Amino acid sequence: MSSRSLFAGLALAVVLVSCSKVPITKRKQMNLLPESQLVSLSLTNYQDFLKQNPPVKGTADAALVQKVGTKVADAVIKFMNQNKMGDRIKGYQWEFNLVNSPDVNAWCMPGGKVVVYAGLLPVTQDETSLAIVMGHEIAHAVARHGNERMSQMMVAQGMGMALDVALSQKPAQTRSMFLTAYGAGSTLGILAYSRTHETEADKLGLIFAAMAGYDPRLSVAFWERMSAKSSGNKPPEWMSTHPSDATRISNLKAFMPTALKYYKTGS
Repeated sequence: MSSRSLFAGLALAVVLVSCSKVPITKRKQMNLLPESQLVSLSLTNYQDFLKQNPPVKGTADAALVQKVGTKVADAVIKFMNQNKMGDRIKGYQWEFNLVNSPDVNAWCMPGGKVVVYAGLLPVTQDETSLAIVMGHEIAHAVARHGNERMSQMMVAQGMGMALDVALSQKPAQTRSMFLTAYGAGSTLGILAYSRTHETEADKLGLIFAAMAGYDPRLSVAFWERMSAKSSGNKPPEWMSTHPSDATRISNLKAFMPTALKYYKTGS
């Protein structure tokens, strides 16, 4: 790639930084990629994932994931429309699936494709805690954190090109970056952004869950359970893409008065 192409990509980044902001925090973002293309790419990867990991059907747990996901999505739509940001979820076709994996995990791709892993449910333990997690993962998609992370990776690797060109010229590398941006894995070079994303998703997700009728105060107990489950197995915070459990819980408690306003009023 020529230096001219890279410069053009960076110039575009500067323009987008000035006009793209995260809901609630209003932090400026560098989102180089058209969201519509990411939604299309996410659908392909989502379908591939479900072929390899067939969704659980006809169980109480699967029904619970559907119920909670629908309530949280309704809250997301209400919140975004009330705040004149409905365009950020334009074209979303919500889906909520449970897969039979022991991993303690969940994620949401652009377009509203949500997957919950069965291994998460023994930790959430109740409907409200599941809503806290699903709200958090949906918040990542609504805040376009994956777009931001993928944009950072493309610039860092000198890929100052359009997404469709990247997919054509470097399909494996581009797909790998996409899965990293919306799933697990990161690099030390973008840790600050990743921690920022997690904190933003905690705040925004708490509002979504509260608006859906779930008590946000139960989020503290959930993260304490997560902390106990992973005790001794986490790297120091400075080497982690996520805030430490203690930091996360402290941040949640500080944000709780704001979240409770949405829970009490339902709007």
